[in-house]
Amino acid sequence: MTMPTPHAAVTGPARLALAAKAKELYLAGCTIQSTATRIGRSYGATRTLLLEAGVQLRHPGGAR
Repeated sequence: MTMPTPHAAVTGPARLALAAKAKELYLAGCTIQSTATRIGRSYGATRTLLLEAGVQLRHPGGAR
């Protein structure tokens, strides 16, 4: 999958593919920030993609 240009709107099938990649990375243990870096999006955009993909976000701060 080719990464979209930073700051460019991502819609349609490309958005679904990007959300799937973000979900894969996050569920593999990446943080939202590291996922954002890997897919070339901002933290907020990545968080939105994860929520759209149906991911239940982990609590911040890690394990206690």
